[in-house]
Amino acid sequence: MNYFSILNLLFSQMEYPEKVAEENLTVMVEFILLGFSDLPNLQGFLFGIFLIIYMSILIGNGLIIVITKVDLTLQTPMYFFLGNFSFLEICYTSVTLPRMLTNLWTQNRAISLMACAIQLSFFLILGVSETFLLAAMAYDRYVAICKPLYYPIIMNHKVCVQLVVGSWITGIPGQLLQTYKVISLPFCFNELNHVFCDVPPLLKLACGDTTVQESFVYAAAVLFGMVPFLIILGFYVKIIITILKLPLVTGRGKAFSTCSSHLIVVGLFYGSGIITYLIPKSSQSGIEKVLSLFYTIVTPMFNPVIYSLKNKDVTAAFKKLLFKILA
Repeated sequence: MNYFSILNLLFSQMEYPEKVAEENLTVMVEFILLGFSDLPNLQGFLFGIFLIIYMSILIGNGLIIVITKVDLTLQTPMYFFLGNFSFLEICYTSVTLPRMLTNLWTQNRAISLMACAIQLSFFLILGVSETFLLAAMAYDRYVAICKPLYYPIIMNHKVCVQLVVGSWITGIPGQLLQTYKVISLPFCFNELNHVFCDVPPLLKLACGDTTVQESFVYAAAVLFGMVPFLIILGFYVKIIITILKLPLVTGRGKAFSTCSSHLIVVGLFYGSGIITYLIPKSSQSGIEKVLSLFYTIVTPMFNPVIYSLKNKDVTAAFKKLLFKILA
């Protein structure tokens, strides 16, 4: 059974109002994504800004994918992970940004229950994939710095592929279940004060007590978010201890430089994500709408910039590719 078959099976019951008629509730068939409707005079400006951001994400991360594939000096595990991470960033952003652009352009903010469920499931699955891929990248740096002699043996191509595939598929069952639990709630309101379908704003629209669902969300956030984050921290603690033991200052600087780009991306992604998902629902007053832009848009946009500015190999590969194009 493929992914879309699973989605169809899980969400098929949303199409039949009679299944919840016995609860004497109005069946919600669509939501209204309010987005930035409170800024009516800036709709065109916001459309232009988000379009530029989306194009820069596609071009920047696309270039990262190309150079990690064609440049022979970048045929290493670190850049194999970087290329996959850039592809993931494109997918992750494409789940939300095109819909945001469409809403801004047409001013039609309605999204069906099914479309909301599909967007939410992809958003959650790709978000989990990102956390595990960041952990895999941290493991790669740990082996390279702490066990350099065994690096070619440990980080062989088969292991790298297994880590990437595992990162992509690990979160699918749990996030499909979480999507189902959230989207199948009885909703009393249909105005979603957010820019896309996400768990915290959807829970705000649910009728009655949502404590059980919130507990499940927090448990999933800890399992699929905090656990990889703690793994990353553990690897970097060992990395820092190893670097501080290096005899030469230049050696320490080079070792730190290979990790700094990854650490910046981790900080941007987890910083905004943790705040958004772990602060109580009652304490959120629209700030989650802004914070969500950081881990869905800002991080993917700056990913190529961070790696090109902090990594001489990537910068050199960019220059060689540009020279070939212009020659």
